[in-house]
Amino acid sequence: MSQAAGSPAAPQHVEFGTARGRWVILAAILGSGVAFLDSTVVNVALPHIADDLGGGLSGLQWTLDSYLLTLSALLLLGGALGDEYGRRRMFVAGLVWFTVASVLCGIAPNIGALIAARALQGAGGALLVPGSLALITASFRSEDHGSAIGAWSGLTGVATSIGPFLGGWLVDAVSWRLVFLINVPLAALALWVTLRHVPESHDPQAGERPDFFGAATATLGLAGVVFALIQGPAEGWSPFVILAGLVGAAALVAFPFVELRVRSPLVPLDIFNSRQFSGANGTTFVVYAALGVALFLVVVELQTVLDYSALAAGAATIPITVLMLLLSPRAGRLSQRIGPRVPMTIGPLVVAAGLVLLAGIGPGTTYVTGILPGLVVFGLGLSLTVAPLTAAVMGSVEENHVGVGSGVNNAVARIAGLLAVAVLPALAGLETASAGVEFTDGVARALYISAALAVVGAIISWITIRTAARVETPLQPLSVSCQDPCVRERQGEVDEAA
Repeated sequence: MSQAAGSPAAPQHVEFGTARGRWVILAAILGSGVAFLDSTVVNVALPHIADDLGGGLSGLQWTLDSYLLTLSALLLLGGALGDEYGRRRMFVAGLVWFTVASVLCGIAPNIGALIAARALQGAGGALLVPGSLALITASFRSEDHGSAIGAWSGLTGVATSIGPFLGGWLVDAVSWRLVFLINVPLAALALWVTLRHVPESHDPQAGERPDFFGAATATLGLAGVVFALIQGPAEGWSPFVILAGLVGAAALVAFPFVELRVRSPLVPLDIFNSRQFSGANGTTFVVYAALGVALFLVVVELQTVLDYSALAAGAATIPITVLMLLLSPRAGRLSQRIGPRVPMTIGPLVVAAGLVLLAGIGPGTTYVTGILPGLVVFGLGLSLTVAPLTAAVMGSVEENHVGVGSGVNNAVARIAGLLAVAVLPALAGLETASAGVEFTDGVARALYISAALAVVGAIISWITIRTAARVETPLQPLSVSCQDPCVRERQGEVDEAA
């Protein structure tokens, strides 16, 4: 494996706002953005998929969760493979894999084929996501980490938030199948930028065989538990469903013991000795659970209860996108100056307030007075939370664990959305709710539960996050040495505007 130019022990750092930095950020955003975009762009197409392919609510849940399942379970393995065999090599492999799976989704003849193709998509995404943040923290000077992470958080957050709008336009203009096929040109652009501007890099301390057994244990555990949580309420608690849940739970319990016995674990358990790392991931879990449920249910409710078109339902969420784009870089710089504790406490409380407002949506609700205020408050809370949260995670681990820290945090965020979509609809009574008022009441209950989760996130942040702006450990993962990206021009304009 070739090492990027420069000594592995002293990677060449770039400044935020330079031409070289633009290429680094663009490569990172394109790679993680295409995976994050796909986790939400499908939401707005769900009613049309159900009309075309059938499957009921459980089929729609699996269309979302099969992707999140493999993405979540394999994220850490994807990071380990990149460290061992080359980050750019695995990144490129992930892009190709993701693109092929997207085409399979776009031509799926039935709901079962779509669910299987979505699972393949998630596996490809697991090769894309882990290296993105590691590239940024390795490449930029430590004093630029807040701004760089803010740019990455904001623009990948925009990719997530713009999904419903883009999906709605594609569904109304042509077909829900274009929601998946749009990934082909985006991935092609990402592939070009990566091959042309991002040199190879790897962990010089790697050399052990990646922890395939740990990855298999985590995947089995998540698959069994999620299968039971979705199929049990929808189809009944048959012996097979109960057995799948028990096997999954046993695998999850066994996972930490597996990690203690392997020489190169996916998750070195001593990383959780950091109170801030554990706390930041706790906040990540509850806030992203709330986010996953909100994006899933609100968009569906707008179409099924208020008769919005797919495009109108997607366009309704634009305020979240705009706020994330404009405010996330500023939130990153604020966290760099005053520390992440205050924004990570206030942000989830604002998210909770937005969810409570959105819970008031029902028949006859108008957009300006009944929907927009909740979306604006929700977007403000996310903007205040995401960049400081990411900086807190990356600042709480030592240099040789930065890549693992990023992978753990990404996995926690995806698992949170996965479990929330599987569990909260059942808790809110949506599995058996009919259309109309009964469905609206179920959505409201789910959003209230989500708001309570966000409040828990604020409490965790206040208790566990330190006030210091950052840990004095250099934030550079193991020997990632990269060069430029090209989103920096846009981000520079955003920074000035912010």
